[in-house]
Amino acid sequence: MTGSGPLVERMSSFGTTIFAEMSALALRTGSINLGQGFPDTDGPSEVLQAAVDAINAGQNQYPPGIGVPALRQAIAAHQLRFYGQSVDPDTEVLVTAGATEAIAASILALVEPGDEVVMFEPYYDSYAACVALAGGRRRVVTLHRDGQRWIFDPAELRAAITSKTRLILLNTPHNPTGKVFSRSELSTIAAVACEYDLLVVADEVYEHLTFDGLPHVPIATLPDMAERTVTISSAGKTFSVTGWKIGWVVSTAELVTAVKTVKQFLTYVSGAPFQPAVAHGLALPDATYGEVARNLQQQRDLLCDGLTKLGLDVIRPQATYFATVDIGADALQFCRELPEKHGVVAIPSRVFYDTDAGSRYVRFAFCKRPDVLVRAIERLSGPWESNETAGRIS
Repeated sequence: MTGSGPLVERMSSFGTTIFAEMSALALRTGSINLGQGFPDTDGPSEVLQAAVDAINAGQNQYPPGIGVPALRQAIAAHQLRFYGQSVDPDTEVLVTAGATEAIAASILALVEPGDEVVMFEPYYDSYAACVALAGGRRRVVTLHRDGQRWIFDPAELRAAITSKTRLILLNTPHNPTGKVFSRSELSTIAAVACEYDLLVVADEVYEHLTFDGLPHVPIATLPDMAERTVTISSAGKTFSVTGWKIGWVVSTAELVTAVKTVKQFLTYVSGAPFQPAVAHGLALPDATYGEVARNLQQQRDLLCDGLTKLGLDVIRPQATYFATVDIGADALQFCRELPEKHGVVAIPSRVFYDTDAGSRYVRFAFCKRPDVLVRAIERLSGPWESNETAGRIS
C-alpha cells in the first residue's frame, strides 16, 4: 500500500459528510433535526397501498434492468402530460436507484478524466463527489443573493466555460437555495450549451414542489435542448417516499444507452415492488400534486415566518424543502453550537460551496410536521446577539 492511506487521492477530500455529523449531534442532544431533507409523514395512501399490493402479488424479484414497463410508460406519460414532451418509454427512459444514482451514472458515463463540469454553487453535495469519481474537474458559478432572490451573472457562466468543458450540471428547483430558474435564465444556459456544444444534466427532483404559482420549466423543453439534455427526477420528494429510492433518467436513446451502460454496473436494479407503486402515483390527478405543494408551502411559511419573528434574515424559497438564513456569522460554528444551546439541528450551507460565498448561510428543512416546526421555533426563541456575532443564539 502506498501513500497516506487506502483511499484513492481523487476522493481524499471527501470525508464524513456534514449530514452524518449533524445527525449524530441530533441524536446525542435530543435535538429536532431540521438538517436533513426527509419528510416525517408518509405520502399519498394510494401510492403506499400500491406497493403493498405489489409485494403481495409477488413482485419481489429482480425487475428489468431498465425498469418495469408500467413505470417507464408512466414516466413517459408524465412528461407528456406536464411538459408536452414526447419520449419513447422503451428507449428514452431509464429507471434508477433514486436520483443520486442517476446523477452518478450520468456523470460517470459522460465525463472523461480531465473533462470539466460546470455547476452552480451552492450545490448538492453528491455532485462534487461524482465529478471526482469520474476523474473530472468542477468549475462553479455562484448564485448570488439579491434580496429575496438568487441570481447568477451570465458573464460568470461564460467565463467558467473552457475548451475542456464537457457538460453543465443544473439543479432546478434548486437545493439548497430553493430557487426556481426562470425561463429567461434557462434560455441563457441553453444558449451557452448550444454555442459550446455542451451536454446538460438537469436534476429536477423538486419539479412538483414549487410555491406561489411559480412554474417549473424543464430545460429539455427549450429549443435545441432535447438532444443534449439528460433529465433526472425521482419519486422520493414528490410522494414523500425518500426511502424507496426510485428515480429515472429521460433523454435521447443515445444518451440513455450511455447512462444505462454505467448504471447496470452500479446497483443494476432496485425497488421491484416500489416501481409499480410509483407508476400509480405518477398517474394521480392534478389535485393530488397541487395538495402536496400547498401543504409544503404552508410548512415553508410556518418556519420562515417563525424565524423572521425571531429577528433572523430569512430568504424565503420558491420551491423545495429548504429555507436559507443569513446569520451574519460563521455558519459552521453556529450549527455546531445550535443543538447544545437550543436543541435544533441545521446545516451550514458553506459545505455546498467551493468558494467562501456561503460562509454565513444556514439551511433549515421545513418538510416536517407543523407541530415539529412549532416546537423548533419555540426552542429557538430567545435573545439574539448582534454586531460582529449577529445571528448567533445567546
